[in-house]
Amino acid sequence: MVLSLGIMAAGLAVGLAPLPQEQRRVVVVAGTEFQESLQALKSRFEQAQPEITLDLYFQGSAELVRNYLDDQFRELTPTILIPANGQILEQLAQDWRMRENSEPYYYPPQPLAKTLMVGIAWPERGKVLFPQGRFDWERLEQALQAGQWSAIGGPPSWGSFDLRMADPQRSNSGQLTLALWARHVLGEELNVDNLNTERIGALFRLIRRWVYQPPRSTDILLQEFISQGPNQGDVAVAYESIVLHRWPQAQISQGQGYQIYYLSPTIETVSTAVVVKRRVSPALARTARRFLDFATAPEQQQVLVQQGFRPVIDLDLAKVPGSPWGRGIPGVALVPTGSVMPMPKPEILEEIRKQWHRSG
Repeated sequence: MVLSLGIMAAGLAVGLAPLPQEQRRVVVVAGTEFQESLQALKSRFEQAQPEITLDLYFQGSAELVRNYLDDQFRELTPTILIPANGQILEQLAQDWRMRENSEPYYYPPQPLAKTLMVGIAWPERGKVLFPQGRFDWERLEQALQAGQWSAIGGPPSWGSFDLRMADPQRSNSGQLTLALWARHVLGEELNVDNLNTERIGALFRLIRRWVYQPPRSTDILLQEFISQGPNQGDVAVAYESIVLHRWPQAQISQGQGYQIYYLSPTIETVSTAVVVKRRVSPALARTARRFLDFATAPEQQQVLVQQGFRPVIDLDLAKVPGSPWGRGIPGVALVPTGSVMPMPKPEILEEIRKQWHRSG
C-alpha cells in the first residue's frame, strides 16, 4: 500500500509539475484565412493554459505546404500546420512519404472549422452585372471580355471592370476560384486532360489580363477590396468566412457593405490541423494536441462562428451570440440553396496552378 501510494503521489507530482521549457512553446503555421480566428483562440487558450505559449505565423495555404515540405521556414520550427483544407494535408503526407519514407504527423488530421467559396460585389454593380440576382460565371466572363462597364449596361463613370481574386500560385482560394469557373465552362468534372485545352487556356489568359497582381492570400484580397473601393475592385471570389468577418469594415470604410452571392456549385473547405513530426518531440506533440482539443470544444467553436466560420460540431448558427448570420448582411444564408462540388483532387489543383503560370 505504501508503495502504491508513493507511485500515485509521484504521478500526481509529475502531472502538476510545470512543463519543461521546450514543451511550452507551440508554433502554429496557418493559412491567412484563419489569422484573426487563431489570434482570438490564442488569447483564450493562454488564459486557460498559462504554462503554454502559442506562436502564430500565417501564409497562403499553398505556399505554407510547399515551404514545410521543402524545409524553407526560417528561424522557426512548426509544431502545428493549419492550411485551408484537409486535402492539402493528405497530399503533403503523400509527398512526404515518397521523400522521407516515414509518417509526417503524430495524429490524424483534426478538422477545426468549415467555410464555402462565395462571390461578392458592391451593391450597385452587382445589380448591373447579375440582374437575375444570382452569381453568373458567363456574365463575369462577358464583363472581362468587354473590359468596360459601359459595354455591359453600367454608366461610363464606372470605368473599367475590375475582378479580384487571390493568387492561384500561392493561395488555395485562388485555385478553387479557377476550378469552379473551369468546371462551369466545361460542363463536366475536371481532369488533367480537359484542363489542358485551348478553351481553358483562353479563359485563364483572359482572367490574367484583367486580374492585376493578385494578392498572395485571401485575407489580403478582402482587405484590399474594402480599402480600395468600387473603382479598384468591383467583384471578388473568396471564402465566406472572411467575407462575413470583414463586412462591417466595408460599411465603415466605404459607407456600404457588399452583396454576397452563393455559387452553385460551390466548394466547401475544412480548415484542418496536424501536429507534425519534423524536429518536434513526442512531449511537445502532446502539448500541441491540448490546443487542438481546446479549439474543437463548443465554447471555442462559437468563437469561430463569430469570426465567420461554420462549425465542425453541431451548433445553431443563428443562436450563437454575435453570429454574423444574424446581422442582416445582404445575401447571407444559413443554408445556401446551391449544390456543393467535391474538393478537386490534388492533381487537378496542380494542373490549374500550371495552367495559370503558363497563361502569364
